[in-house]
Amino acid sequence: MKPALVALALLLAPAVVFAGKADVLKVEAVEERGDQWTFVVTVRHDDKDPDHWADWWIVRTPEGRELGRRVLLHSHVDEQPFTRDERIHLPRTVTVVVVEAHDKVHGYGGKTVTVDLTKASGPGYVVKRVR
Repeated sequence: MKPALVALALLLAPAVVFAGKADVLKVEAVEERGDQWTFVVTVRHDDKDPDHWADWWIVRTPEGRELGRRVLLHSHVDEQPFTRDERIHLPRTVTVVVVEAHDKVHGYGGKTVTVDLTKASGPGYVVKRVR
């Protein structure tokens, strides 16, 4: 019976690796008021139900301090890429953030988007102010 389990594991392994890391494709950062922002984030990941899917994205400083997180409660097998938003409080001193996605198998490591909150737009992002 053991050889059969090993063979099955070898057959399934490429599917897990194939899904790759979760990539952040684009970000819209909307300043609602001084310290409250809404981040609208589009993520791409080849979700493989039930054990390999993008399970959250974070907003962090360039140095790595997490400022907020959007937890994803289920896979998005039939919705790729997918977009979700989250309200996040940012200290007024923060002017640049990095948005990064996480998946259940690889963790972090996919494409990130760096957002300069002092500019209206940049590679992969738009900043809006609702004052």
